[in-house]
Amino acid sequence: MIITDTHTHLYSEEFDQDRDEMMQRALSAGVSRFFIPAIDSTCTESMYELEKNYPENVFLMMGLHPTYVKENYLKELLHVESELEKRKFYAIGEIGIDLFWDKTHLEEQKIAFRSQIRLAKKYKLPIVIHCREAFDEIFQILEDEKSEELFGIFHCFTGTHEQALKAISYNMKLGIGGVVTFKNGKIDQFLDQIDIKHIVLETDSPYLAPIPYRGKRNESSYITAVVEKLAQIYSLSANEIALQTTENSKAVFGI
Repeated sequence: MIITDTHTHLYSEEFDQDRDEMMQRALSAGVSRFFIPAIDSTCTESMYELEKNYPENVFLMMGLHPTYVKENYLKELLHVESELEKRKFYAIGEIGIDLFWDKTHLEEQKIAFRSQIRLAKKYKLPIVIHCREAFDEIFQILEDEKSEELFGIFHCFTGTHEQALKAISYNMKLGIGGVVTFKNGKIDQFLDQIDIKHIVLETDSPYLAPIPYRGKRNESSYITAVVEKLAQIYSLSANEIALQTTENSKAVFGI
């Protein structure tokens, strides 16, 4: 069984004490493909180090996370462009709009999101969207920028059935992780109405651990709890879930 974790911050300092052991647990659980989103320029070297240590398993993204869009965001966007010119990445991410913590830089977040979408088109790469309390704002920009060249993943999807269908209409897969196992997660109530071909798996580790690990540090091996939950929802075997979602991830990332 090959499981793909399409969104995991394996370079996080929360793994500094046991990263190799954590990776071995994931590999032993069948998780052999790890897609790594960027946050800002401060994580770049850590991402490259992770890739160097796990060249067969780790695939990097480049981008500026919306909650790190600050006064220096133009300098950060130049860093994104500079790195894209130097080497291969598998997506632009994670990018988007986050209005949960702070609305101060909403206009700058919009500019950063739009400019990184255009970079994705230029490099023919998928985007990986971070959306928190910002569906309307995100959808407006996707509507403005929509084209055959625009595709990717709506990471950590927590919206309604209607919002899921809208995201899919913009060539986005839905990134499903620990939230699907939560009693108050709600997405499990309509997910069976969404074709499995639109679904990819993720952990967002070290955040959002699934039940029964909720509240603990998340890690990629815990994705098996998400596989099991989706197997129940879709009335498929765990192997079928792993196979289909890995195929879906290949369609997005091209590898």
